[in-house]
Amino acid sequence: MQAGELFAAGVAPAQVARRLRVSRKSVYAWLRAWQAGGLEALRSKGASGSPCRLDERQVARLEYALDAGPAAHGWVEDQRWTLARVTALIEQLFRVSYTLRGTSYLLHRLGWSPQAPQRRAAERDEAAVATWIKETWPTVEQRRGTRTRGSASRTKQANR
Repeated sequence: MQAGELFAAGVAPAQVARRLRVSRKSVYAWLRAWQAGGLEALRSKGASGSPCRLDERQVARLEYALDAGPAAHGWVEDQRWTLARVTALIEQLFRVSYTLRGTSYLLHRLGWSPQAPQRRAAERDEAAVATWIKETWPTVEQRRGTRTRGSASRTKQANR
């Protein structure tokens, strides 16, 4: 929109590029659009790509299902959502098929990101962990014997 205002004020495209810190190629594309349709032609047309296949109600239901965790939907072997599992869940709940990449885009739009699980594993035994930290870790952490300086050379070092 700033570029359109600058075009209307008679500013040269090269100067517009410098002022807005964009490439000249972009400015010339904007100039052609502005000449053809004015400021309206420069308005954003929204995000590109295909629209979401799920409506708002379905997206809310999907988020609720994801928050319930994988075990609530039959995946009990571990407590992680994978793209394949989420894709299968969408198919099961809504009879809508997504590719793994499409599922990734959808999850990103919902604020989910690929990472380690937020919560601790359901199988975690806090007492066993505390015992290990108290009894086993100190022995693992003990210092090893003192090291002497050596050489990587295969030949015998000269005495000084």
